[in-house]
Amino acid sequence: MTQAELIAALPAGRLPPDLMQAHAADFLLLFGAGLLLVALLSGLAMPFLERKPSRRARIRATRGLPPQERSLAIAHILGYLPEALRATAYGAAAPLDAAAIEKVALAARRARR
Repeated sequence: MTQAELIAALPAGRLPPDLMQAHAADFLLLFGAGLLLVALLSGLAMPFLERKPSRRARIRATRGLPPQERSLAIAHILGYLPEALRATAYGAAAPLDAAAIEKVALAARRARR
């Protein structure tokens, strides 16, 4: 028995021939399902793809804090406490003004690199 005879001997499918072919509505359904899948995956990935605020922006966000707390918050942002802010952070010296604290923090970060 040849392959063609074997295929001819197989019983006909149980579905009507119209259902065995793809139509435009089927392609639109697949396209819509793909769009929904992409929307779901992008929604799940967005928290991982967001940019973190820069160090400069995080340092500026500490402007409303008292000098001691601000010095310690800057130390947390930078990963270390700059030498010029240590006396302010521990209350051993008069607190610096807000602009001076920010200037020291930004300059210390550049010097540390």
